[in-house]
Formats: sequence, structure tokens, C-alpha cells
Amino acid sequence: MQQSDLNGILLMNKPQGFTSHDVVAKLRGILHTRRIGHGGTLDPMATGVLPVFVGGATKAADFAAAQDKEYVAGFTLGYCTDTQDVTGEMLQTSERYAAEYAVKQMVRRFIGPQQQVPPMYSAVKVNGQKLYDLARKGREVERPARDIIVHEMELLDFDENAQKGTLRCKVSKGTYVRTLVNDLGEKLGTLAVLHSLERTRSGAYELAQCHTFAECEQAMAEGTMQQLLLPTDSLFTDRLAVSLTDEGAERIARGAVVFPRQTDSLPETADTICRVYHQDKFLMLGQVRELDKGGLGLFVYKNFR
Repeated sequence: MQQSDLNGILLMNKPQGFTSHDVVAKLRGILHTRRIGHGGTLDPMATGVLPVFVGGATKAADFAAAQDKEYVAGFTLGYCTDTQDVTGEMLQTSERYAAEYAVKQMVRRFIGPQQQVPPMYSAVKVNGQKLYDLARKGREVERPARDIIVHEMELLDFDENAQKGTLRCKVSKGTYVRTLVNDLGEKLGTLAVLHSLERTRSGAYELAQCHTFAECEQAMAEGTMQQLLLPTDSLFTDRLAVSLTDEGAERIARGAVVFPRQTDSLPETADTICRVYHQDKFLMLGQVRELDKGGLGLFVYKNFR
């Protein structure tokens, strides 16, 4: 298979010690193509689901980054670091003891919309500079809080003697789990660090669907790499599907509005984003909008052809 033939979404089980960019760089060598991007950064210490976009599917990477994620996080109470995880330098210790029932109760209080201040060791930019670049120079700057949502959060286990536990959380885009852990420690009247992190889900993609570098190398050697790639539209299974007539496909190809009669069934709610097909081939994401003269039409939202 030629490198230009590969197209789709490769779900990788990111190994510990790799940055998301490291994964992309290694896959460029394995797949012999430079058209690769990832959808959702993971810290080097983290493992788990990392959607990687190959070929024309790279246009969809930003959509994956915006989806909800699920994690299993290990945490330790009693000290904190400058990175909020075990990779950083210890800043402070606490002798405060936390009981399991208190931890469980406090964890429940994190569920819901809230604001989170991103950690200094992060890729967030303030005044055009990445925070981790400033942090490495010993500088700390004020960071604006960002809106996040903790959809689910539960304590899976907690060892009172070791003061170590495990959380499962489902969170919105831009949520730092190590900051959740740090804040949990503070609210318990002690300190906390993240000691392990596994992303178990990204959008609809689960850890069980993911592959390793070794599997990719074997598939390339056997000429079966495309079989490991999911189609681009698998990222949007939560969206309604619309099929175009030949006339509708011709109109959308030149950027013109598509009218309801040129589809099999157009959603009746304005601003709806939907998957758009022609003869079972995925073309784009379309947006339903109100027309100036009344009625609804379908417009290009993101083209994947």
C-alpha cells in the first residue's frame, strides 16, 4: 500500500514516557507519511486512548480534541509538587490524615460545571507564551480560570493507611485531571499529587479499540494497515445522518445551499450539525440554517472530501 492510500483514524494506546507529538513522530516513520495529527494531548506520564488522524482524516483532529474524555487516575495524599504530579519537584508535605468516607464525599462535590485554573506546567498560552516554558524558567504568572464540566467523578478505591486512591472521571475539553487531584487535596485540608493517569475513553472511542506501535509495524509489513484505521465519520456517530440526491451532491460540491427536497430527510431544527453522505460516501459535516426567504437549507460546515 502506498503512503497516500492510508486514510482514517488510528486509535493508539499511548505508552508512558511518550508525548502525543512523540507518538505522531514515530507513526510517521512506521506509516511512511507526514499527513498525521493527533486529537487530544496526553502528558508523557499518561497512557491510554489517543486518536491519531491519517491522510485526509487530519481535518477532523480538532473535533476529537473538543470531545469529552474519561480517565482513571491514581492519586496520593500528603504532598504536592510543582507539576501537580509525581514527575515534579516536591514543594510541601502535610501530616493531615483523610478518611475514606471524607474522600468519597468530597469527590462527589466536584461533579458539575465549574472553573479551573490551568497548571503552570501546561501548554496553555498566556500572552502568547506557553505556560510550561515560563514554568521552566522559574516564573509563575496569573492564569485566567476556564469553564469546564466534570460530568462524572467517583472514587474507585482508597487505602487509608497509604493515603492512596483511584478516581474515575468523565470531563469536558480542557480539563486537567492533575489539577482536579490537586484541588481535591486542598479541599480535604491536605495536599495531593497525581501518580498515574490512563485515558480510557475519548468521545466514543474506548481503550479496547486501541493499538500499539508493534501492531502498526506488523500491519504495515503485512499490507493490512488500512484495516486498523477507522473511517473519519466514526468520530461523528452522535450526529444525525443526511443523504444527498445527485442534485444535492452537485450543489454542495460547489458550495451552494442544499434544499430539503435534495436530501432524504433534513433535520427541522436550525443550527443542527449533521453527517452528510452521497451514495453511502461520507462527504462532510453540514449545518442546517434558516434561509433569508424562509425555510431551512443545508450548508457546508466542514468538508472532508
